Amino acid sequence: MAPRSSLLPAARTAPRAVPFVRDLADHGDRPAVVTRHGDVSYAALAERVAAVADGLGTVRRLVLVVGTNTVESLVAYLGAVHGGHPVLLVPDGHDAALAALVAAYDPDVVLAPAGGWAVDERRPGTAHDLHPDLALLLSTSGSTGSPKLVRLSHTNLQANAESIGRYLGIRPTDRAITSLPLHYCYGLSVVHSHLARGATLVLTDLSVADACFWELFRDARCTTLAGVPYTFELLERVGFAGMDLPHLRYVTQAGGRLAPDRVRRLAELGRRAGWRLFVMYGQTEATARMAYLPPELAEDHPAAIGVPVPGGAFELAPVADQPDPAVGELVYTGPNVMLGYAEGPGDLALGRTVDVLRTGDLARRTPEGLYEIVGRRSRFAKILGLRVDPQRVEALLDRHGVAATCVGGDDDLVVAVVGTPDERRVRRLVADEVGLPPHAVRVLALAELPRLASGKPDLPALRALAATPAPAAGRDPVDDGRDPVGDGRDPVGELCRLYAQVLDRDDVTAGQSFVDLGGDSLSYVQMSVRLERELGHLPANWHTLPIAELRRAAGRPRRRRSLETSVALRAAAIVLIVGSHIPLFTVTGGAHLLLGVAGFNFARFQLTPAGRIDRLRQIGASLARIVLPTVAWIGAVMLVSDQYGPSTLLLLHSLAGPPDSATGWHFWFIEAVVYLLVGLTALLGLRRVDRLERRYPFALPLGLTALGLLGRYDVFGLDARHDLPTALVAGWLFTLGWAAARADGVRQRLLVTVAAAVTVPGFFGQPSREALVVAGLALLVWLPSVPSLGVVNRVAGVLAGSSLYIYLTHWQVYPHLRDVPLLALAASLAVGVAYAMVVDRVGRRISASTKR
Repeated sequence: MAPRSSLLPAARTAPRAVPFVRDLADHGDRPAVVTRHGDVSYAALAERVAAVADGLGTVRRLVLVVGTNTVESLVAYLGAVHGGHPVLLVPDGHDAALAALVAAYDPDVVLAPAGGWAVDERRPGTAHDLHPDLALLLSTSGSTGSPKLVRLSHTNLQANAESIGRYLGIRPTDRAITSLPLHYCYGLSVVHSHLARGATLVLTDLSVADACFWELFRDARCTTLAGVPYTFELLERVGFAGMDLPHLRYVTQAGGRLAPDRVRRLAELGRRAGWRLFVMYGQTEATARMAYLPPELAEDHPAAIGVPVPGGAFELAPVADQPDPAVGELVYTGPNVMLGYAEGPGDLALGRTVDVLRTGDLARRTPEGLYEIVGRRSRFAKILGLRVDPQRVEALLDRHGVAATCVGGDDDLVVAVVGTPDERRVRRLVADEVGLPPHAVRVLALAELPRLASGKPDLPALRALAATPAPAAGRDPVDDGRDPVGDGRDPVGELCRLYAQVLDRDDVTAGQSFVDLGGDSLSYVQMSVRLERELGHLPANWHTLPIAELRRAAGRPRRRRSLETSVALRAAAIVLIVGSHIPLFTVTGGAHLLLGVAGFNFARFQLTPAGRIDRLRQIGASLARIVLPTVAWIGAVMLVSDQYGPSTLLLLHSLAGPPDSATGWHFWFIEAVVYLLVGLTALLGLRRVDRLERRYPFALPLGLTALGLLGRYDVFGLDARHDLPTALVAGWLFTLGWAAARADGVRQRLLVTVAAAVTVPGFFGQPSREALVVAGLALLVWLPSVPSLGVVNRVAGVLAGSSLYIYLTHWQVYPHLRDVPLLALAASLAVGVAYAMVVDRVGRRISASTKR
């Protein structure tokens, strides 16, 4: 682009530099950056940063950098800072916001990804008068496209990095993963503080909901994890509490208020697992951090933001009309307070216009000297003449189990709730607490809350949604009215409808996962096959991902189809069982392999992050789905033949005999699963055991496997004398499958595999049978999915989803067709599938009747 005639004279004074950026080379060959593609040492990073600085020249210019979690973006940003150039850091993927900021501030240089990393030198000099203290320009509170920016100085950046490093105790050996965007002040503060201490950054743009994120986390030996409240919602869904993260030293939280009960739970989890939780408070205007809660106080004071960061101080300024004299506006002073705001390029010449930071938050100081936020001045709304604090309303609803975000309208208070809330109850709760009439409380049900790139609720977008007309009557409740693909279809809504159909529920929302919706091992098969057909590829942890996250995590559809290993094993095992009983062939061991698969699915679908009582309800529901169809079938057979007796009907043959029955053993597998589920329900019903399972999710099933091996090897000779039920003799296969589901990392997977390889041989005295069980368990541990074809997926899905019913009914089918083995196999499978359809239809009718 040609130079403009209005260029200002070039500044020839030596540019200022941020010390921790200037001194990168002092850390030598220590790793500065780790990625999936390799490492970059501090010395190499310093060379690349210096090269960018040299390329930008000695004249101070306004440099716009598109912030991405990549080495190229990091080098571009640090290079501009190193050269003393003020940087306008903007998010990637927001073309409209980028265009708005370019138009508003007219940067001299733009550094952005464009099929690589492009330098757009818009003029050789500068069009701006740039104050010598100006180092960085950031959007306020993670917003995008707004011309109002925060002006930060070199001193601000250095002071805040040093302060954070001091109270977190960052060591040169620490490794922080970039779980937040680089352009967001919280994510950027992680970068600054670790570079200032000579620590390592693990760069990634993966979500914490992605299994690959955690593989990188473990492989890179990460010690630090940062998150906003939304991050911790995702962590609960992906089973963070049960992960084996041996190098994790501390977890930090900022970017919004985290509910006190969740703070307490996280602090307790960290204490048990050996890492510390730092709850922090800050704003972009303070270069990120103003306060932190010492980890040892988090469990006892989970509502507090803590104490000022080193070098900072708080005071409480009186607020008019505030009824509590102990509450005031929180005012912060410190070397990290911004220079001031910029609302146009003319403001870039300004020096310091702000000495203290009025946060806009209402706070009080506890007797222990800790500060606690109780509301926000700027979010107050005046509705029907009454002053309302939306944050107070959110806290009220949270205490009643309703997660909501509130904004004030002109004539009403808008309460946005994800899902399908009881609107009448929400209105009554708010009206009673605040004093508003119910008609002034509008409940806005959304499939997904709009969020900024930082994970915070996007309040302007929420106000825009609230201002749009209500959807027409009869509209699908899972459709939030947005069309993210622009072709008239809402892909998230389509997935919600698919979940609703398979799970027979009418309360499906985009924020829920398969596990949240009460999915179990029976519905899992149908769901996984249909999702694989819809999305083309499923991540290993799809059942724990919110529906809204699932489509993104699935990525682009693959040409090659795959089938989940547990589904493939269930389908193959039931064919082997029936075929061997006919016998069309003799490949035994399928039922014992299914016992391991049952344990695997038990861990995934019954041992969810839900509370103890909810877990017990889920296990009870699974028991009912096994026992009722089984008893119904056996009872129907007893009406037309004398093949079974009362002990078989009551699933007590393993305990009550008679031992000489020729057919009573038919249902040993179902009895074993039922006994195991009943026993584990009793065990996990104990609060102490429930806590133990959550604290040691892998060690507990492994310990139970060791206990179960007493029955497998008949250590006390009880089986020889009393013919113990299979649940006691072979129950270790179930708990080993449970351990396989909880195995996290190579070492734990290897331990499960070795346990199977050592304990299964000799159990049957049939090497081929034992090899089948060991191989199946190994596949379950190491391969989330196996290559497949679309038609194979559909057949395997039907067989796996009907495996219980095929096992149940085949005893009455194949004996009549033994002379034609292939027909006997086909008929046995067909009858079982038909019975599964009958059970499903009856279940749906009962469910519909109950709802009516």
